[in-house]
Amino acid sequence: MSIEIKLTDQHFPVSPAFINFLYHFDNGLPFESPWHDQLSETLNRDSQAQQRAVTHAAEVLASAGGKNALQRSYELFVAILTGDVARLRPIHERYRFVCVVGCPRHGGSYLTKQLFLALGWKPEQIPNAIAHDGFPDAGPFEIKQGVNSVTHSMQGMAEYLTMVELFYANARLFDNRVVVPKKATKAAYQGGFFHQLLGSETEYLLTLRHPVAACISTYEKSGGLPVDGKFAVRGNIEEWARRDAQLAGAQWIEATRPDYFDVYLRYWEYYHYQLIHSGLAASPHWRTVAYGEARIQATAQGFYRRYGSDNDAEKFYVFAKQDRHADWLRKAEPALLRVRDAWAAAGKAFPLDELMEAW
Repeated sequence: MSIEIKLTDQHFPVSPAFINFLYHFDNGLPFESPWHDQLSETLNRDSQAQQRAVTHAAEVLASAGGKNALQRSYELFVAILTGDVARLRPIHERYRFVCVVGCPRHGGSYLTKQLFLALGWKPEQIPNAIAHDGFPDAGPFEIKQGVNSVTHSMQGMAEYLTMVELFYANARLFDNRVVVPKKATKAAYQGGFFHQLLGSETEYLLTLRHPVAACISTYEKSGGLPVDGKFAVRGNIEEWARRDAQLAGAQWIEATRPDYFDVYLRYWEYYHYQLIHSGLAASPHWRTVAYGEARIQATAQGFYRRYGSDNDAEKFYVFAKQDRHADWLRKAEPALLRVRDAWAAAGKAFPLDELMEAW
């Protein structure tokens, strides 16, 4: 007996990010995105992405390039959905992905920008979906009406790989491969998914930072610490913090108005458990860098030497935060020790001494 299952683009509509990428790519329009701006303390919101995609969809679907790209993305989606690894092998053989993974405000955007510069790219011309962590989407499992987060991630990955094939079609080779930088914050949640779909040669650079300094940087990015010190959701990072803290058992978030740092610390701790337990740790190409001017900048300088650039890495700006929130520093220490012990149990070194500098 055989059963035919028919799924159409009505079940899996193309994403706005993919449509907008194809519109710019097909028309030779520049990609402009502020993803690489380390010093900006404003939230990067693109509330018009959906509307632009609606506006451009008909043109993209009518063009030969758009049709071919959409067809390719659905081919890859089906390959991922059905485990057709032979269709993925050419991607693994041509590209070497270098993923910078870590909580937001942990230095990942700077390192990703320096990777592009070391490879000879101009970061301001790299589309956000190619470079940054908003796409493809990944996170803890969720299913609700019309949404299955697993298939959503599969389709997003298929679209991302299609973008990579188009964008890097004529890119320079390093050791016979195209090097593809990617800030991949969300890879922590689905490590095995990223590790297997991007290929076993993918490199993972994990950025680590003291939770108090990272929390301060997060609320500064989000408009400042709320006057009453209580947690509030004003952007994506705070929404991820709320979601992850609740998944980690902090159900009191809904019933009370918790302190800002209590929610953030639960999020930070949960995220760092995901880094070692979701499948990324299976990669043989895994290394960490603790936040700090000399360490981060030296890591970036290593990119330039590795890829034969005569330039120097841009300055990494660090602002001291150790003299703020002494009570938060005391709260954070048990969580740091728990994460260190969990990493040790998984055979991974956690640079606790460097993080205790609290940059």
